Amino acid sequence: MIREILKMGDERLLRVAKPVRETGTQALDALIQDMFDTMEAAGGVGLAAPQIGVDLQVVIFGFDSSERYPDAPAVPRTILINPVITPLSDEKEEGWEGCLSVPGLRGAVPRHVSIRYTGIDSAGVPIDRVADGFHARVVQHECDHLIGRLYPSRIEDFSKFGFTEVLFPGLDPNRDD
Repeated sequence: MIREILKMGDERLLRVAKPVRETGTQALDALIQDMFDTMEAAGGVGLAAPQIGVDLQVVIFGFDSSERYPDAPAVPRTILINPVITPLSDEKEEGWEGCLSVPGLRGAVPRHVSIRYTGIDSAGVPIDRVADGFHARVVQHECDHLIGRLYPSRIEDFSKFGFTEVLFPGLDPNRDD
């Protein structure tokens, strides 16, 4: 089922999500399916449970190719529960981001270039991966939602923040992710 995506300004996006206590349940499986349905319908590359009003530490992400980020390499389709991110260096890189909860806008956000992320999948199987580049950016962006943070709060240079249609003519601002 496609769910409503909360928009910036909704106080529910500012809450800290609770850890998932039990995996392998019908309720969790249904939530994850709804998240994938919602993400795909919106043309996104990732989605966090808080974006659909569910205060649980669940994020999904992944794609083979993205209309929104045509130069980005594929990111493995992933269900990540109770994630922990560890930067592998202090090196950060600025990159353009959008968000389904901040439609029509894009901003240049500094993110760690290389990270390790751990957590579990929907069956409780441990996940332990190293990611860099766009993959690392997507994980950091989605996990920010779990601590009540949206990407505009990470922007350092607001001359690099604006409407998608102005900054990137030709991209559909109504399908921004």
